[in-house]
Amino acid sequence: MGRKATQPNTIGADEQTSAPEVFERLIQQAERAAASDIHLQMNGEGAVVSFRLDGMMTPATNFPRAIADRVFGRIKFLARLKTYQDSLPQDGRISHQDIGSRNDIRVATYPTVTGEKIVLRLFNSATTKKLDELAFPADACGELERFLRQTSGLLLLTGPAGSGKTTTIYACLRQLADQGGRQVITVEDPVEQIVPGTMQTEVNEAIGLDFARAARHLLRQDPQVLIIGEIRDEATAQLAVRAGLTGHLVISTLHAGSCKGVFERLLVMCADHSAVATAAELVLNQRLIRRLCGECRGKGCVACLQTGYQGRVPLVEWLRLDESMRAQIRQHNLQSLAPIHSLETSARALVQQSVTNEAEYKRVLGL
Repeated sequence: MGRKATQPNTIGADEQTSAPEVFERLIQQAERAAASDIHLQMNGEGAVVSFRLDGMMTPATNFPRAIADRVFGRIKFLARLKTYQDSLPQDGRISHQDIGSRNDIRVATYPTVTGEKIVLRLFNSATTKKLDELAFPADACGELERFLRQTSGLLLLTGPAGSGKTTTIYACLRQLADQGGRQVITVEDPVEQIVPGTMQTEVNEAIGLDFARAARHLLRQDPQVLIIGEIRDEATAQLAVRAGLTGHLVISTLHAGSCKGVFERLLVMCADHSAVATAAELVLNQRLIRRLCGECRGKGCVACLQTGYQGRVPLVEWLRLDESMRAQIRQHNLQSLAPIHSLETSARALVQQSVTNEAEYKRVLGL
């Protein structure tokens, strides 16, 4: 998706402008730019504000100290945090109704040597995409749809932070909710979007409710589908595999660099390699690559905030396990596990089609 034209440094704040007004203008500017996050960093003289646009940090504006102090206080007040506390991290949430925005906002504060930093994550619950809106290759989308019609098995999504895994999971969740007829339960950290027709749970590690404990208890709620936000430890990995073997459809994410890397990690976490090979049905590895701005074709203009890009396109490779692959996994012989349509092949095709450019190809693939 693209962004509407917007211009940095247009908050229009001065020392007579109220903190609520400055903050609301900031949120409005971020929404117009389709930013996913707002970073506010105290630097002694004031605050530097940046937006995360299409996965990249982009300068937005600066606040002088007097305004910055008031805006930081306003954010903490709305998020129900301690306004006087700036030496310890705090986490909170602001409802969109409190500021008249389209997004609920997750707030995270953190002390640094130059002063406090606040990161705002914008969640728009109205933008849950359908599978056919993800811009996946048709055969990849078909594999996901086929998996979601199954009654059991394990789907693992992988890729670095910011690669679109959460968007894919919510598209799957929406598809399951639209299909109906099954009890769908999630364990998330955090719940970013509310999907009607599903039972969503948020972990709280401060009170001991981690992914493994939540999922273990939720299995007693008789789910047909269990979505675990992330496999972080052996207990969660073993639970996900066991659930996939015992008549549950399970979807989760696991940080690894490739489809093969998913099994390299999973086989370390789970001693029963045969169970892993039997439970796993589909592994999908994805990235997001920036699309050239339609106005300037990469040169930089007002429409793209001088970045040269607007919106992102997914790169996807996947493994649908067959009996030959399962036999190799049981023997811990992973070298021949080759995904369908490698990320490199997909990215090169987009460069040739002038959807993106060589610089973005190299950045995303680390070349």
